[in-house]
Amino acid sequence: MTTKFRSALLALAVATTAIAAPAAAESFNGPFVGITAGYNHDKVGPGLEGAAPLNRSTDQDAAVFGINAGYDKLIARRFVIGAEAAFSIGADDTLAGTRGTTAVSIDPKHAFEVSARAGYLVTEKALLYVRGGYANVRVRTSTAAAASSDNLDAWLAGGGIEYAVTRNINARLEYRYIDAASKGATFERQQVLLGASYRF
Repeated sequence: MTTKFRSALLALAVATTAIAAPAAAESFNGPFVGITAGYNHDKVGPGLEGAAPLNRSTDQDAAVFGINAGYDKLIARRFVIGAEAAFSIGADDTLAGTRGTTAVSIDPKHAFEVSARAGYLVTEKALLYVRGGYANVRVRTSTAAAASSDNLDAWLAGGGIEYAVTRNINARLEYRYIDAASKGATFERQQVLLGASYRF
């Protein structure tokens, strides 16, 4: 192999790396919109936002669907920080309980979330990250005689992995924990979410 040929191969390798690295980095840099779907588990008890306490805790498994939008910034070769806003609704997620001899239904109508995340690129296409922020859950509590609605403030934490399928399409798997405990009441939410996003 001649010196000129080796030099040409080396130059080609360097150029390919220079082109590929920014392309991979762009998969975790800039604005994005996305969708999510997955598993949701809510646990409520014994009280809820000042209402008379339930006889005992109640819980419910459900499917959850959502949309999100956010912005990520590659701050170093392998470190990413970002912010995200999300909206989600559940399917068949009403919890059933009793208050004395009265049947009570607790229906989480929807949730808004605002969070920040920090991640590390374990490869050029795979980002491991942690998340933390604020959530607001709209809940309607009903009996045969009356109904009321409350907005529950909560904190959230979680983490997951996001993978760059193409330059513009990412997929993610994430776990989230949301705690809306207030005034002696318990409202806990755990989710396992699959998501896909389009990055501009």
